[in-house]
Formats: sequence, structure tokens, C-alpha cells
Amino acid sequence: MLPMGGRMQDWPLTVDRLLDGAAQWHGATEIVTRYPDGSVFRSSYADLALRARLVSQALRKAGVGQGDVIATLASNSLDHLAVWYGVMGIGAVCHTLNPRLHDDQLAYIANHAGDRWLFADGMLVAQAGRIAARAPGIGTIVTINDPRSGGFGEYPHLDEFIVGCDGADCAWGGFDERLTAGLCYTSGTTGDPKGVAYTHRSNTLHAMNTMAPDAFALSARDVIMPVVPMYHANTWGLAFSGPAVGAKLVMPGPQLDGGSLHALIEAEGVTFAAGVPTVWQGYVDHLRERGIARTSMQRVVVGGSACPASLIAALEALGTTVIHAWGMTELSPVGLVATPTPSVLALSTDEQREQALKQGRPIGIDARIVDESGRALSRDGSAVGHLEVRGPGVIERYVGHAHSALSDDGWFDTGDIASIDRHGYVRITDRAKDIIKSGGEWISSVDVENALLTHPDVALAAVIGIAHDKWGERPKLYVQLRPSLDEGDGRDLAQVFRDYLAARIARWWVPDEVEIIGTIPIGATGKIDKKALRALHEAGSQPAY
Repeated sequence: MLPMGGRMQDWPLTVDRLLDGAAQWHGATEIVTRYPDGSVFRSSYADLALRARLVSQALRKAGVGQGDVIATLASNSLDHLAVWYGVMGIGAVCHTLNPRLHDDQLAYIANHAGDRWLFADGMLVAQAGRIAARAPGIGTIVTINDPRSGGFGEYPHLDEFIVGCDGADCAWGGFDERLTAGLCYTSGTTGDPKGVAYTHRSNTLHAMNTMAPDAFALSARDVIMPVVPMYHANTWGLAFSGPAVGAKLVMPGPQLDGGSLHALIEAEGVTFAAGVPTVWQGYVDHLRERGIARTSMQRVVVGGSACPASLIAALEALGTTVIHAWGMTELSPVGLVATPTPSVLALSTDEQREQALKQGRPIGIDARIVDESGRALSRDGSAVGHLEVRGPGVIERYVGHAHSALSDDGWFDTGDIASIDRHGYVRITDRAKDIIKSGGEWISSVDVENALLTHPDVALAAVIGIAHDKWGERPKLYVQLRPSLDEGDGRDLAQVFRDYLAARIARWWVPDEVEIIGTIPIGATGKIDKKALRALHEAGSQPAY
């Protein structure tokens, strides 16, 4: 009989090993950072590994140890990566703050997490100071991501912070893989933000899952540009998976407009990028306006919210393969990826396009849909229920919460309404809080929005449910027009859009109200802020047409 436990090496899955491997085997591979002033700084994995160890050493000299929470308030850059790995490498916790959140939320999050230090972009020092003034646990602010080596007023720069360190006596790792590595908070669209603590093990396994051919298919031959910020759920894992495969990294900083992205993509030969739909819409609009027909970008992951068919078509016309994905902060975050299976490739072209619009099949997780009583539903593409998941990168409970976030049988309710088809593809029809129940039947706001986004005059569309005496709820449509549209052309645009939808969706789904607004509000993670739209409706705003 074989001995229990096997005879394999005990090799803890800690994230410091990812960067050590990159430095050892891909040390000369570039990391390109674009600073806020537009200048570009070139570095390498060898440089990053040394800089991260210098950060670790300086933190230890300052008394930081395992479990201490160190916050960042920064865009994607070499310095942010150095702090990221420098904090995690010694068993401390890297807490990425989202600078797009309101000061009230940031102060709440910093206090709730117990942040001790704050590393902030030079351009964000005013915001960092306001947060620290309301979060007494933050004892020190250090500035990063600026081409100048000097600090900003009373705040020292990272180069000053690491003076006197050589990295030689800085031992990384050596702790349990279940130790907390990072901390992200949900965006707080309903109630206060909630903290999600990632372990070294969950981050490493998530990176391995997303590297795979059936997910993002990352390799050392890629040039990866994480457009999604590091503060948005671990930049969808790319800050781990990029170094793990030894790919060149292009860190775009805070300039994420279409023109800036295009210039960097072409200058650096980016082959793979990831970001939310609103970012890529700006990118394709920029290329369309300038008559640019092709791009060097081979693959792009679009997630964060449903990707419209029109955007997928526009990106693919540029020669870019679109990978539709879905995830949550609570999932580390990627859970579904719409890469094709043999059964999908056997479908007609139109059917394959329909599959690509779905959120995808499980990657590194298990998934199911259940009814209101918790009974599992069929995977026939017709049954619709609450999407639940489980897996090594899925949350068990939120930070500071006494009770588990899981069901009695160990599943996490994502808060999404979905179906699963015979190919294993999940189609999310709505957030449970956003889906509209009219006359006892469900209306998918996502389907209505995607149908209207194919109209040439529409830049953005958002649907919310509003109270109705007879039907309980009815859909209301908000539309942001394209800048080129002449708003005074005399058409009844509300009726134009209703007629357009009536030819594409069930007539009873067509919104009763249509409101044209100058700008549809975008939340802190780049998604349409329906909470703000509901408040706008409650305030009694009147349709523009």
C-alpha cells in the first residue's frame, strides 16, 4: 500500500514565486510604463524584482510585518507592481484603493481594512491626504508613478523611501499559502463596500486558470496591456499571470482615452489587452473617426459588463479577436470565458456569434442556476435562475463578517440571473437587483440595451425598472447620443428608438419611457451606474424628447 500524502515536494503557492520565476527566466523582458505626463519609462522583470525587494526591505525596516495592511491609490505602472509584490512578498496585505470612489467611501474602506500605509500616485496626493486625514491608522504616505524622483511637499517619493536598502537581506515567502495576500472592496452599489481577502493560493491558482488556452491563452510571446486597473479586482489577475508567463507588460497609467490607448498599442506592439466595454468603445470610435482599419492587438478580453454585439463586430473588423468574459471581485475575479468548444465550432456562423455574446463557460469554478427555493435547474438554455458558483478562488466570507457568504451546501450566490445552455455557456440576463419584473414576467435590461446599441445614433443605453400601478414594474430607457448627431433634426427620437426596439425584441419589453440625457453616469469600475439613474428618475427628471 502506498503511503498517505504522496511523495511530492511541499511547494507553497505564494505569489512571490511568480515574480521570482519571471526575473530568473525572463529577466530581460520589458515592462513599459507610461507616466501621467505622457513620457515612457522602460524597465524589466529583473528590475521589478529588485525594486520590489527594496520596497519589502524598507517596509520591514519601518516595522511592517505579516498581516499589516498597506494601501495603494494608483494607476498601472512599474512602481505600483513593485509595491504590490513588495508588500505581498513579506506576508503583508496589499489593499488597492479605487481613486474613482468618493472620499466618504474611501475613508470608510481604509478604516474598515485597517490600512497602515498609503502609496499614492503623485497626481493623487491631494486625495491621499484627504483619505489619511479621515483614516487615522494611515501613518505614512509615499508617492509613486511620477518621472520625478523628488516627493510632493511633505510626502516622500518611493525612491527616497528605499534609500539605504539593497534587497540583499530581504527574504521573501516562507509562509503559508493561505495567508492573505491582497484585499479588494466591492464598489458598494448597494450599501457599504464589502472587503474580499485573497490568499496567495487563490491568486496563484486563478493566474494558472486564466493563462490556459481555453481562457486568455497567455504566453511569453505576448505583449500584455492591462487596461483594467490594478485596483479593479487584481487587474483581472494580469498582474500575476503576466509575470507568470514572462510576457512583456505595457502599463498604460491613467490615460485610457481611445487615442492614448491606440498610440501605445501600436508603439509597443500590444498583442493582448483587457478592459471594460466603455473603454473599448472609445478606442473603436477613435479609430473609426480617423479611418484606421487595422490594429496590432490580436486579442482583447472584454468584461465588467455585457459586451454589445456592435462592439464585438467593430473590434473584430479591426483584426482583433474578442474574448467575452465575466467575473466578480468575489471570484478573484474571472469566472466565465466565452472561448469556443468543439460543439460550438460545429455550429453555424450566426450561432457561434450568438455564443460569443454570452458570458462564457466556467474557468476554474463550478457553476449552477437555482430557483427561489434553491433547487438546481436544467442546463437547457431556457431555464432561468440565480447563478451560484464555488471554487478555490471564490469567497467564503467578507472581511469582518461573522457569517459565511455561502449557502448551506457551499455555493456563493453571485446576485446574477442567468441560464446555462447545453454547451455549458452561461448567459447572464441581468443582475438580480436590475432585472425588471413586469406583470409577473422578467424583462432583461441587458437584452434591451444591447438591442438599442446597434442603432447608429446611440452611444450608450441603460434600462432601469420603474414602478407601475398595473404591471408592478416597467422598463425606462436612458440614451446617450453619439456626439456627431444633430439633436435638432426634428425627429421624435423617443419614438424612433421605441420603433427600432419593437422590431428586435418582444413588444411588451419595449420601454414606455425614453429619456435622452447628455451623459449616462459611469461608476467607479467603468460600468453604467444604474443606482445614479434610479436617483435621477426619483428626482423627477423629464425626458429631453
